[in-house]
Amino acid sequence: MSKKIIKNELPENYEELKKAANRTSSWRARYDAVEELGKYNTSQVIDILNSRVANDPVYKVQEEAYRILLEFGEDVEVPERKKFEVIKGANKVFLRVKKSLPADHTFEQFLDKLKRMRNDVYDAYEGEKGLDWLKNEWANINTKSNNK
Repeated sequence: MSKKIIKNELPENYEELKKAANRTSSWRARYDAVEELGKYNTSQVIDILNSRVANDPVYKVQEEAYRILLEFGEDVEVPERKKFEVIKGANKVFLRVKKSLPADHTFEQFLDKLKRMRNDVYDAYEGEKGLDWLKNEWANINTKSNNK
């Protein structure tokens, strides 16, 4: 493994990386931004990384930010993997999307509609749980309601 060079200054594209690190529509963009910010040991970068450890819905992003903070010598707690809902109220979102589609819709149609309606929910669950989990969840959503 090659030794990573860590700079004690802000990158030229700091504002762009800061936005990417907080972009809710793409966990991959957040992950990439965290990796890039990990090359710069400054208080602003440490603040962003601490925020990702504490608040990112995708564990992979939290884990990478945690690893970098440890490399920087920061005292940081291990992020806990969320046991239930990655995003609060997501099950209601899944139900609303499924109900809005024809009864014979496909999983791909469900994903497309979910991306259009709540890309943040789609992205978080795709990154945290994966497409197989989403497909299983979609298959098990009961759209018949007794509340009508």
